[in-house]
Amino acid sequence: MGVAAPRRKLSPEEYLELERASEVRHEYAAGEIFAMSGGTFEHSAVAANIGRLLGNALGEGGCIALSSDMRIKIPSADRYVYPDGSVVCGRPEFEDERRDTLLNPVLVLEVLSDSSEAYDRGDKFAHYQTVASIREVVLASQKAPRIEVFARQADGSWLLRVYGPGARAALSSVGCDIGVDEAYRGAFEAAGVAR
Repeated sequence: MGVAAPRRKLSPEEYLELERASEVRHEYAAGEIFAMSGGTFEHSAVAANIGRLLGNALGEGGCIALSSDMRIKIPSADRYVYPDGSVVCGRPEFEDERRDTLLNPVLVLEVLSDSSEAYDRGDKFAHYQTVASIREVVLASQKAPRIEVFARQADGSWLLRVYGPGARAALSSVGCDIGVDEAYRGAFEAAGVAR
């Protein structure tokens, strides 16, 4: 029986070259790449609804809501990730002239799935905390109308607020709020579950 050859770790430059030519998205973690899997109907509906609500609420105020196509670099963790959504305010900063890797998001959104919830709440959230520009991390359930907003405080700590049906989730980093009911509109009907 042979011994498996160790996999060579990729440099960030090698990752970006491969990623920019790939039809499949991958996240990068310290030299390793991980293919992004597809999501459920509920996951997609919640992410799209929140993105639309954010875009509408931001209006002409100098902030822009971005989709899950925008890659974000987390320098302190040697990672590149694709959140389910993000917001940048003012002038966006990019890693290079390709303008496909954002350095200064103010808010990031993750819609929690069975396969990613532990990572999104654990390591990924810890990595987001190291990005100085990120003021809020929004975690949205794909199983029930529940939005959690973690907001960075002046002392560097993070304050959690949880919003359920009928509430409006306050997003102080971008000066707006979004309705929980609107964020989940249509997400559960396809599964035959009325909520």
